[in-house]
Amino acid sequence: MNIMDFNVKKLAADAGTFLSRAVQFTEEKLGQAEKTELDAHLENLLSKAECTKIWTEKIMKQTEVLLQPNPNARIEEFVYEKLDRKAPSRVNNPELLGQYMIDAGTEFGPGTAYGNALIKCGETQKRIGTADRELIQTAALNFLTPLRNFIEGDYKTIAKERKLLQNKRLDLDAAKTRLKKAKTAETKSSQLNSARLEGDNMIWAEEVTKSEQEVRITQSEFDRQAEITRLLLEGISSTHAHHLRCLNDFVEAQMTYYAQCYQYMLDLQKQLGSFPSNYLCNNNHNAGTPMPSALPNVIGSSAMASTSGLVITSPNISDLKESSGSRKARVLYDYDAANSTELSLLADEVITVFSIIGMDSDWLMGERGNQKGKVPITYLELLN
Repeated sequence: MNIMDFNVKKLAADAGTFLSRAVQFTEEKLGQAEKTELDAHLENLLSKAECTKIWTEKIMKQTEVLLQPNPNARIEEFVYEKLDRKAPSRVNNPELLGQYMIDAGTEFGPGTAYGNALIKCGETQKRIGTADRELIQTAALNFLTPLRNFIEGDYKTIAKERKLLQNKRLDLDAAKTRLKKAKTAETKSSQLNSARLEGDNMIWAEEVTKSEQEVRITQSEFDRQAEITRLLLEGISSTHAHHLRCLNDFVEAQMTYYAQCYQYMLDLQKQLGSFPSNYLCNNNHNAGTPMPSALPNVIGSSAMASTSGLVITSPNISDLKESSGSRKARVLYDYDAANSTELSLLADEVITVFSIIGMDSDWLMGERGNQKGKVPITYLELLN
């Protein structure tokens, strides 16, 4: 047999089957043909699968919006994913803000109260940005990927088998319709009871036999496909159980992220809350603000005021500046030296401080063993 002839015959047979299904489907919609109903259990499974697919898509898309609010970035990541290429790493918003704060603090001077506070805030923002990046990666791996795998994998298989079941049902109902028509024609032919129509009776009898055989075949194929579809659909319960575990992983990732953010901000608040920010001695004196005539020697024992959660003090170390002696001082919180002329400090340690004529009013010379360098006075509490 010529291959081309075989392809033409197969194409004609497929076209005939498609036309038969289309006619059957149209007549069912118009109420002109009977429809084989699926059993209640299978219908419930189909409904459950469809509901799972719809809500999984909605949850997945909204989670993507939550993790990446920028729609352009989401489109870019989608394109790279479809191209099976890794998306370029980009700085997120907290990291960018943190870098701006650090750069500004460095520009204003790490030894100034505002500059140092900006650096501390910037470092915290960058830690939050890192935590945000880790949340996105964890959620994408443990939550979004399983949901997407269901939509693009398991449910596509279910939809394919469901479509095949629909075609098998249409074939079965079309065969039943042809059988019904053949039996009706046979009955009418036999009622005429004439020798002239005896040949027609035999033809319709053969048509009934052929239609009955076709119904048996299509019924068997339909039952087999219904069983295959049912087995796949019963796996939806396992899918729900798997997605529940993924949901727990997502909640745990969020819990870790928010706990990290809370701890970072709590630490920052403590640093800023104990920050003796001296607005009167921050490089430039505030115009119109009189300098107190007499203040205690001990930093931190002056009048305290709270502004936006910051504790503000105004220390006066004029007695130390005017003398050539040295004093012990307790470090209030950590300080990282900006260059070799400064001395790094650790909170709660005690160092020796003294003044040098001509030194900036914001600084003292600090000494710890053989180490010596400039230290900001706002980080110190002079001891008696």
